[in-house]
Amino acid sequence: MTMTPQTEAELRRFFRYLNKFMVLQWRLGVGPLMSVSPDTTGQFMVIVNTGRKTGKRRCTPVNYAEVDGEIYCTAGFGSVSHWYQNIIANPEVEIWIGDERWAAVAEDVSDHPDRLRLLRAVLKGSGFAAQLAGIDPQTVTDDELAELTPKYRMIHMRRVEPRTGAGGPGDLVWVWPMLVTLLLPLALRGLFARSRQRGRRRK
Repeated sequence: MTMTPQTEAELRRFFRYLNKFMVLQWRLGVGPLMSVSPDTTGQFMVIVNTGRKTGKRRCTPVNYAEVDGEIYCTAGFGSVSHWYQNIIANPEVEIWIGDERWAAVAEDVSDHPDRLRLLRAVLKGSGFAAQLAGIDPQTVTDDELAELTPKYRMIHMRRVEPRTGAGGPGDLVWVWPMLVTLLLPLALRGLFARSRQRGRRRK
């Protein structure tokens, strides 16, 4: 199924909002849980890239696959994707993948002789996103896949060295104990009030 311009625009808006939610989950320390069911929800990593115009730090969640020990992802909307343009202008990035954080170098390998195999692997790790784009990576033939994905850019993330320190995944994990501290008394008060009401009815 060929995606219409209107459908593509709607999908881009949908993923723009979804991406903000997903980055928040990573910062809260629960991002890796999103990849527990790759066939359904997808397999995710976050690319920390630098805005080519603003110079500001940007965080972009993307689907990925590990093939022969190397990390690959794709820009499904093609070269118009802002994060793709950012990594082409500034290929030194950071990736959050699983429980790990890496300095990495991004490289466009869309002309790789094994492009279709790599792309299929990434799409298999895309869960519902590939289905929304009208592609079933489990059943589509190589010829069909090539016909459906001419705009897709294939990116290799070459891991350089592990990273630690501030500004990484889980930097907002402190929110959880604060929420417990704030909400637990309210929950206990509600339980106590219901218990008193039940006691009065018995009388």
